[in-house]
Amino acid sequence: MSLPVTAQHAAAGGPADETAPTTGADPTPHAAWLPPEAFRALGTRRVLVHGEGLLVDTAFAEVARACAEHGGWVGRSDTGPPATAEHGTPGPSQAGIPGPRPAGTPGPRPAGIPGPRAGEPAAGPVDLVLALRGPHPLPPAVPAGATAAPAGDDGPLGDEGFLWTRVDGVTVVLADAPAGLLYGLFHLVRLGEAAFTGDQPARAHRPALRRRMLDHWDNVAVHPDMGQVERGYAGGSIFWQDGGPRGDRDRLRAYGRLLAATGVNAISVNNVNVHATEARLLTDRLDDVADLADLLRPYGIRVHLSVTFAAPVVLDGLPTADPLDDRVRDWWDETTRRVYARIPDFGGYLVKADSEGQPGPATYGRDHADGANLLAGALARHGGVVHWRAFVYDHRRDWRDRTIDRARAAYDHFAPLDGRFADNVILQVKYGPVDFQPREPVSPVIAAMPATRLAVELQVTQEYTGQQWHACYLAPLWSEVLNFRPWGPPERTVADVLAGAPGPEPRRDGDLVAVANVGDDPFWCGHPLAQANLYAFGRLAWDPSLDPGAVLDEWIDLTFPASTVGDPALVRETLHAVLDDSWLTYERYTAPLGVGFMVDPDGHYGPGVDGYEYSRWGTYHYADRDGVGVDRTRTTGTGFTGQYPPPWSQVYESPERCPDELLLFFHHVPYGHVLHSGVTVIQHIYDTHFAGVEQVEAMRDRWGRLAGLVDQGVHDRVAERLDEQLRCAIEWRDQINTYFFRKSGVPDARGRRIY
Repeated sequence: MSLPVTAQHAAAGGPADETAPTTGADPTPHAAWLPPEAFRALGTRRVLVHGEGLLVDTAFAEVARACAEHGGWVGRSDTGPPATAEHGTPGPSQAGIPGPRPAGTPGPRPAGIPGPRAGEPAAGPVDLVLALRGPHPLPPAVPAGATAAPAGDDGPLGDEGFLWTRVDGVTVVLADAPAGLLYGLFHLVRLGEAAFTGDQPARAHRPALRRRMLDHWDNVAVHPDMGQVERGYAGGSIFWQDGGPRGDRDRLRAYGRLLAATGVNAISVNNVNVHATEARLLTDRLDDVADLADLLRPYGIRVHLSVTFAAPVVLDGLPTADPLDDRVRDWWDETTRRVYARIPDFGGYLVKADSEGQPGPATYGRDHADGANLLAGALARHGGVVHWRAFVYDHRRDWRDRTIDRARAAYDHFAPLDGRFADNVILQVKYGPVDFQPREPVSPVIAAMPATRLAVELQVTQEYTGQQWHACYLAPLWSEVLNFRPWGPPERTVADVLAGAPGPEPRRDGDLVAVANVGDDPFWCGHPLAQANLYAFGRLAWDPSLDPGAVLDEWIDLTFPASTVGDPALVRETLHAVLDDSWLTYERYTAPLGVGFMVDPDGHYGPGVDGYEYSRWGTYHYADRDGVGVDRTRTTGTGFTGQYPPPWSQVYESPERCPDELLLFFHHVPYGHVLHSGVTVIQHIYDTHFAGVEQVEAMRDRWGRLAGLVDQGVHDRVAERLDEQLRCAIEWRDQINTYFFRKSGVPDARGRRIY
């Protein structure tokens, strides 16, 4: 939702935000999950790198850095003539993404990435071989048994996959393309010493999803309401500053490393709400985008650009942006041709149209398929894609009209268009039908468009989950979404739909996309523990079946290596105690039972129980003296439940069958309605809000025990944030409980103080 944001929290009654945009950010940001110590197991070994290409060079540089730090050795075998271009292979050649940069493409080799080095070690065995398979023979250092395919898996590894094994004391990573070798290297970093212990059977690793993408809502020029970063809670942009490029090239390279280590391979570098300055990135400011692409290319990351649908009018003065006008089509064709002439591996366009005031095809009586296909046509000949956001609804509604339901909007707009979108259009759908609330049902659009490529959009930046002042580990939420089965068990999951798993419709691969949470704060995300969300997004996008707890373990092992902390067992235990249930804790002390939007409307931070209840943006709880919740049933309500296929349409229609955690999203019920848990709705509200505060108190106390055991700067920042989280949780508890006590007149059965 694009409402004005003040200084993040001060206007919302919270603390002033010391991570607001600044020109004096720390030039040496926190190492996050790639500290030097995380490379110790790798850096103490004798390593041979075999292959050519830019991403192989990147892998070699990573190993060389680790060996320089920890005393190991690295060399490169001779694989024949060098790559045909200075940049070699820019990364994975995916459907809709161009392959290797052609010979003669300009651009210097990025700093810190060495050129090829020939020669194997003069003496002694190697411990690790990183090698591209074909067209040149593998080096003799690869044991004969290491090339065998994993049992039952002899398929190609693809552009990003890799195989790793350990045979006769040698760890081997094999890949068919340079990106796979880089991802294989970071997999070994995650494994640590386990990658060099005993014999390991061959295992093939391939990403489940072709494109794993972060959308930055960064503004080039500071917006008077949204600032440098819209919904940014970690300071200013790492890309832009005061109308131009920020120019911190070292930080951008460090960011590329962090993303590559999680598997992210695409990024949009500007806000989906495209303002006047940002619109010019497509034309006369294109060199600024190309510079970012050059910096991120060595890490296999393709750059995408948010564009305004009205660009022909805004940038070149055409009298129309009608998608069926030949002049408009010619303008997009020529503009896109110039983009690819400057950035041959450009990913494509991201568009927010006919939404919250952004221009779109509806101005000309056209629909979203007309608009998306216009841009898709311009991109198709270059191998690019258009991500067209499905976040479209009436944001000027009359709150008095109870038949209008914002939750219905995306389905109503887009489901009738299924089958009309071009193959390189990716419809980008928010995971829930409203707007990144702490609890929503999975969007019915995901099941409704079998003939359309889809991307599910998550929100790593914590707009409605504490704005990176609150510890709120979101991987369990995302895992629930990705593993939800829209047609019920045992049918396909959301992740299966995105991955193009076999089903009744033709295979159409999709993406996982998230709004990024990074800024120029020294800790990247403002809250050091919010780094876990950024890490988890990349890992779940690579493999949606991963357990959120196991992903958290990976992040802990990398970010807090045992050799760098006192009492590693206590550190691990404490981080799990703070983060494991933190999403549910946040839900407990904020909006109950899926009702949503009981948040301050100015900054989306802190309680504002009726803040949206009588506004043009929507009505979300309908609390009165008799009950609470939104009737979205087909029988008596807005009919939203009918947008789901069976069995969910029946489950959500029935207050007796509806899951407790979504009851008030789908039903208006009396305060005395008994939940499946056995308590009434009103008592559940009281109990969870008291419990939520107690849980935050426990989180703060647990973290306090780590004083002197972890980095002091990290400890102090987290302690500060937990103090604020507790203050805010108490405010939520007291306002929510008091509101519902005064509405219902029902006292707390446990006699606790309610104001």
